Amino acid sequence: MRYIIIGAGAVGGAIGGRLAEAGHEVVLVARGAHYEALRAGGLRFMTPEGVRTHRLPAVDGPVALGELRTDDVLILAVKTQDSEAALEAWGPSPVAGGGTAAERLPLVCAQNGVESQRLALRRFSRVYGVCVWLPATFVEPGVVSAAGTPLTGILHLGRHPHGTDETARRIAADLEKSRFEAPVVPDVARWQYAKLLGNLANSIEAVTGVLTSGEGLALFQRVRAEGEAALDAAGIAYVGEEEQKRTRGDKIRFEPFDGSERGAGSSWQSLNRGTGTIEADYLNGEIALLGRLHGVPTPLNDLLQRLANTFAREHREAGSLSVAELVRLADEAVASYDAAATTAE
Repeated sequence: MRYIIIGAGAVGGAIGGRLAEAGHEVVLVARGAHYEALRAGGLRFMTPEGVRTHRLPAVDGPVALGELRTDDVLILAVKTQDSEAALEAWGPSPVAGGGTAAERLPLVCAQNGVESQRLALRRFSRVYGVCVWLPATFVEPGVVSAAGTPLTGILHLGRHPHGTDETARRIAADLEKSRFEAPVVPDVARWQYAKLLGNLANSIEAVTGVLTSGEGLALFQRVRAEGEAALDAAGIAYVGEEEQKRTRGDKIRFEPFDGSERGAGSSWQSLNRGTGTIEADYLNGEIALLGRLHGVPTPLNDLLQRLANTFAREHREAGSLSVAELVRLADEAVASYDAAATTAE
């Protein structure tokens, strides 16, 4: 199979780099300066074993690649806010022998949150979800790092909305030859919702920096509790923290390349790069949506969604808000909600 990585940034670049190292055929899809750097100098891939340069085919869209092959696998690794544009571009792409990518090819959503696979299923007939546990960083155009060892990541994989098939097992087999663990599961959404709860911290990190202080961690537990209440009210199953810990074990250790501490997550990286967008609508915003649908208060997730979007829109510096100030805003948001609820009664 040939793997077309749509969005060869941190996660996509790490998956593509590892697949290429294992001998699989890979095409990288990127935009702007990253695309130009990949075309000119290849993908510089930094891992605990060292830095390698992979000179892989790189395109900026389906037109440049031409007719797709029947053995192509599309791996969607853009941020969720960019999914609709990518799906619209790649869905109509012609496939050798007739038909389109949306009709004939598997699309694998290797992204945070749960919304992209819903969007994909409106266009693509064969959609797969992935729960992505993969510490990776977009360093600069043309350069991606993945600091996990001995495994680079754990990628639970299954059909969306549920089930497994031979294609999923073949993709998983290729990933497992490429320094990933890739369990094929019939309930991949259960793992993705568990990851979503963890990703509710992304907005906190984006606006205050790496989440290490007791005050910041306590705030995250309050945010997560809202998320769990919303999922429970919606009747959505998710893997518990103990099961996640047992699954991960010590299979992925963080080994920084320069002795530094763990870097911040994907939302912080978006702000740091000044992209102007952030994925909070599909993380904290997913909990806000479920809360509104099922009558569960989510003032903290509402606040983080608004705040992260404001930082992105106004190009504010990542991590520039103090944890103490964020906690103050959070307490005010809860108090305002409580006051409004009392008045409504």
